[in-house]
Amino acid sequence: MRVLYHQPLSPYSRKVRLVLAERRLPFELKLERPWDRRPEYLELNPAGTVPTLVEDDGLVVPDSQVICEYLDEAYPDTALIGKTRTERVEVRRLVAWFDGRFAREVTDNLLGEKYFKRASGRGQPDSAALRLGYTNLKGHMEYVGWLAENRKWLAGNALSLADFVAAGHFSALDYTGEVDWSGSGAAKDWYARMKSRPCFRSLLADRVAGVDPPAHYADLDF
Repeated sequence: MRVLYHQPLSPYSRKVRLVLAERRLPFELKLERPWDRRPEYLELNPAGTVPTLVEDDGLVVPDSQVICEYLDEAYPDTALIGKTRTERVEVRRLVAWFDGRFAREVTDNLLGEKYFKRASGRGQPDSAALRLGYTNLKGHMEYVGWLAENRKWLAGNALSLADFVAAGHFSALDYTGEVDWSGSGAAKDWYARMKSRPCFRSLLADRVAGVDPPAHYADLDF
């Protein structure tokens, strides 16, 4: 069986878990602490980042976006990166937005400071970074709300990788209680639809040692 090396609160790991589950591709999860820099793991992925996918035939696919592009090519029956050039441009634009700008401005400042910094032994959260993360999150929530109000899914009429990338970040932040869903009804409705998909079940069942999710985390009608 294929193996996915992951970290439970990594939004990049969560993105790939959702995509694999959406495609109904069976896989085994193996916990990886990237900050440990295990030599065995670095042989698979010299960058030392998560996730890394190892296929049944031994093919090693590192990096969440490389994995998602590979899966779209290897299993084309479920096209998540779009069917036309225009669709693919918009999906990739939003993927870059969430894994780039959103990650820098929000995820790194909140999840990075409150969980990964402590887990990797790099000290206590930086209060200035936390304030910046919460401020930035409001603006991004407005943008997600606008996308959700004007489109069926974030990138257009079809469910796409953009939705799974965004859900990876929001689900990790939601697990640690960082998201105020009252700020945007449209964004909340979009996330509720994502949470209701069968592929989300394993994420909602996640429990991370030392971190308890809020009561609404696994509630589909939150």
